[in-house]
Amino acid sequence: MQWDDELDPQREGTEEEQAPEAVERQVPEAEKAAPRRTRAAAAAGPSRRPRSTGRAPEGGTRRRAPAEQGNGTTPSLPPRLLTRYREDIRPSLVREFSYSSSMQAPNVVKVVLNMGLGEALTNARALETAPAQMGIIAGQRPVITKARRSVANFKVREGMSIGCAVTLRGRRMWEFLDRFLSLALPRIRDFRGVSRNSFDGQGNYSVGIREQVIFPEIDYNNLDRVRGLEVAIVTSARSDREGFRLLEQLGMPFTREG
Repeated sequence: MQWDDELDPQREGTEEEQAPEAVERQVPEAEKAAPRRTRAAAAAGPSRRPRSTGRAPEGGTRRRAPAEQGNGTTPSLPPRLLTRYREDIRPSLVREFSYSSSMQAPNVVKVVLNMGLGEALTNARALETAPAQMGIIAGQRPVITKARRSVANFKVREGMSIGCAVTLRGRRMWEFLDRFLSLALPRIRDFRGVSRNSFDGQGNYSVGIREQVIFPEIDYNNLDRVRGLEVAIVTSARSDREGFRLLEQLGMPFTREG
């Protein structure tokens, strides 16, 4: 009697048992036919995740790369005094002096702080404390200035350390000017304004400070000695009149005329 294939349970079970063996026999044959690089990759394990190309997937938005996501901090704003100069002071100077271009308006180029340390001849510690205090005031490490020539009357030899100085430009310059005009100068005792006659004839201005404690960054309790310093403001003005108007609008408290 001839059995039907669909009704024969023995044959059905035999085919189910033989099916995995057939699949297992086909896998090595496929690997043999594959190139050498494919077999090496299969032996090494699962491949790494492909690098993202930055393209947007179908039906979705492109995922931002780590460089575009940023570090989570807000972008730094320009200094307050610089924003005021660009928006208010420069247009005012262009109208007052009838400049043909806003680039002709005078601007602050740099600020130089200088502190003399004649006491360093007898007090070697002054070369450590004074530059540290100036660095706190300016927000930038100063350099030690040395004597260019020997002076017998002052007991100074060539190459001897006699002071420190720092030059500020860019963002640090504008931030220092803002603190200097808004906080430091009003803290001077019996302050009645700075002199109008301290220009050098080319629009640059210098002012002397007798005590460094007028800067709020200096801790009076940790002060070893009161020292003075000089602040020189270098501008691009072509005359003292232009430099005076620039500093006046920036907030420099000049003395009243007469």
